[in-house]
Amino acid sequence: MTKASTYSAARIANRVKDLGRQISRDSRGRRLDIVVTMDRSFVFAADLVRSIDVPMVLHFVREDIRDVQQEGQSRREVFFANRSAKDGVMDPTELQGRDVLLLDAILDSGVTQDFLLRRIGESKPRSLRLAVLLDKVSRRRVALEPDYFAFRTASNQVWSGYGLAASNGTGRNAKNLVAGSLASRSGTPGRHPRKKR
Repeated sequence: MTKASTYSAARIANRVKDLGRQISRDSRGRRLDIVVTMDRSFVFAADLVRSIDVPMVLHFVREDIRDVQQEGQSRREVFFANRSAKDGVMDPTELQGRDVLLLDAILDSGVTQDFLLRRIGESKPRSLRLAVLLDKVSRRRVALEPDYFAFRTASNQVWSGYGLAASNGTGRNAKNLVAGSLASRSGTPGRHPRKKR
């Protein structure tokens, strides 16, 4: 059995504040357009944007994976919808000439983030960077590195807490970030369930 790893609420808060200061320094004197991937990034994004001290506009996108038929072949495609798009697809032209920061909770294989970065890049932003809470380097399938990350891990385990759901869907409200056997238990990650008497 693999031992669980944990990042405490205090450690997460300190790292997120550090990231906010670094992003603020790098973006000084410019407006920042922040693209937040939902749903798993909402807690990380909420804390990080409050630590960034520059003018900003937030854009929220949701990943939508669909099976598409093309010339008799079925293939899976990733679409990103935002709430302001009339056709349900993000319009990258609204980011033309802007300084854009993509926020995601986990950089795993990198395939999804690479796709979204290329899609945003079509609009010719002035700059385009990626910030993640957790960089899982051992799972990478594309040549992609985050510009900012809070934690880097070689663990292939499921992580939960701090906005991330365990494999059973629970745990998003936990303050700690937990990997391993604790992440897959019901209840709050990082706490052992009480035994029934």
